[in-house]
Amino acid sequence: MLGEVHSLVNDFPEHQAVIESLLANDPTFAQDTKQYNALDKEIRTLELNNSPIGDDQMHKLKHDRAELKDSLYQRITAAAS
Repeated sequence: MLGEVHSLVNDFPEHQAVIESLLANDPTFAQDTKQYNALDKEIRTLELNNSPIGDDQMHKLKHDRAELKDSLYQRITAAAS
């Protein structure tokens, strides 16, 4: 699954309206989403280029992306309720 896009709308299509609302009305959510998307793009680029970094560095990037995604998902589900 190298190069797979993990955008919030792609991974949580059932929350698309909430995500769009948060992006428009919550500057912190928008900034964190921008950071998440940049990190996801960096990981995809590295994967498609056969990971020209060490395994530990790649693991750290993926860990950081997962933590940020978890935080964003918690805010999405809280706003959806």
